[in-house]
Amino acid sequence: MLDVLYSDNHLLAVNKPAGLLTQPSGTDQDSLEARAKAWIKESCGKAGGVFLEAVHRLDRPVAGVVLFGRTSKAVSRLNASARAGEFVKLYLAMVSQAPPAPQGRLEHWLCHDDFCAKVVNPSVPGAKQAILDYETLEETRQGIVLQIRLHSGRYHQIRAQLSHIGCPIVGDARYGSRIPWKPGTIALQHHQLAFSHPVTHQPLRIVAPRLF
Repeated sequence: MLDVLYSDNHLLAVNKPAGLLTQPSGTDQDSLEARAKAWIKESCGKAGGVFLEAVHRLDRPVAGVVLFGRTSKAVSRLNASARAGEFVKLYLAMVSQAPPAPQGRLEHWLCHDDFCAKVVNPSVPGAKQAILDYETLEETRQGIVLQIRLHSGRYHQIRAQLSHIGCPIVGDARYGSRIPWKPGTIALQHHQLAFSHPVTHQPLRIVAPRLF
């Protein structure tokens, strides 16, 4: 089953369920890419191989929008656009504790090792700057929902930065959450992605249905 959010001859945007790998891992584990290729073969009646490459990835326990390029030209142009900071990525995160202010900007330096990101001093070798803006949307019985705009794309960035300010994402035990969420998942969703089409240059906004 594949939840297709947008498709044309150049692009495929899919709503990834939490707990699923974005790309094949070299094992027999299922992945979003494998499902997407199977969908293209079936819907387009392709007998041979299918070109499909993810423009960005989501961590396995995270849900939401994943964009694929269906041609090498589309992938190349989308990657260039992403490097130029022209993608607008909005996430939703549920945390158990309110941040210090209802909205604001977090700026840290991160390095990662052993499948975990850490906030470090900028002088640490390999440290990379991580910036995000957050806004409190609402408070529910399950937690406080934040909308987050990424300005950089570091490893586990949202998870590490929110944890550092005392607001770990619900279900994210790796980063200090003591509140359970659905098994194998955390309360983080890539909710919206805005960018220019690599061929037509028309503005596109891909939106996944809210999970919380």
